[in-house]
Amino acid sequence: MPSLDTVIADPLRGFIDAHPRLFVLTGAGISTDSGIPDYRDDRGAWKRSPPMTLQAFMSGPAARARYWARGMIGWRHFASVAPNVAHRALAAMEHAGRIELLLTQNVDGLHERAGSLNVVDLHGRLDRVRCMQCGDLTTREAMQSRLEKANPTWMALQATVAPDGDADLDEVDFSAFSIPPCTVCGGILKPDVVFFGENVPRARVDTAWAHLGRADAMLVVGSSLMVYSGYRFVLEASRRGLPIASVNLGVTRADGLIPLKIERSCAEALAPYA
Repeated sequence: MPSLDTVIADPLRGFIDAHPRLFVLTGAGISTDSGIPDYRDDRGAWKRSPPMTLQAFMSGPAARARYWARGMIGWRHFASVAPNVAHRALAAMEHAGRIELLLTQNVDGLHERAGSLNVVDLHGRLDRVRCMQCGDLTTREAMQSRLEKANPTWMALQATVAPDGDADLDEVDFSAFSIPPCTVCGGILKPDVVFFGENVPRARVDTAWAHLGRADAMLVVGSSLMVYSGYRFVLEASRRGLPIASVNLGVTRADGLIPLKIERSCAEALAPYA
């Protein structure tokens, strides 16, 4: 157990030292120091328009053209980002046997690239593309190559980087943008991520519940918990009486359930563990 002096001087270290089987939930805030913008401000409100829903994406070619055009421009930045010290810290903690499971709401794959092995990508991975008809999986890099080949004039566009491989393209006519179909069946291609309005695959949720049952505490890193898919794990941890700590700048949906809140950037707070 950590000493009382440690708990007082560095409550996060005291919390981590006291709980060797952490269930860790991460959100967009852990990747901002890698250059990926987050969605919400420190009050939990949207900084920009909410992301596309599954219903909108499947509603017709116009919505999909808008999504893939913005994604084609945004991917150039997204593909170049690298894990930061917070990702590396959690990987080091896992290799030291301190993490029961790392459950991430992010779709950037940075935890795996930092060396974490026991990861559940709750909302999927943006580096994969799935056919909505036959289920065929391809890489996002392959899709990028096809998009650029089909839309060469669009590559000259410049745009502000947005979360999750997106880009802010304003006042652009997307009607001429060409979207390559599935090479297997000709179906609609969608990034292999969970859109708003889409259910998280049951197997991922069941795996997370099983690991939460073996954890002795929960650590939330960089998440406002405004999305229920992550918030429910804090609800259950609280119901079970597990100690909970959060590293996040600003409010979270679960503030009333989290006894220990560390209001610092994820990179700053976790750097000593890298």
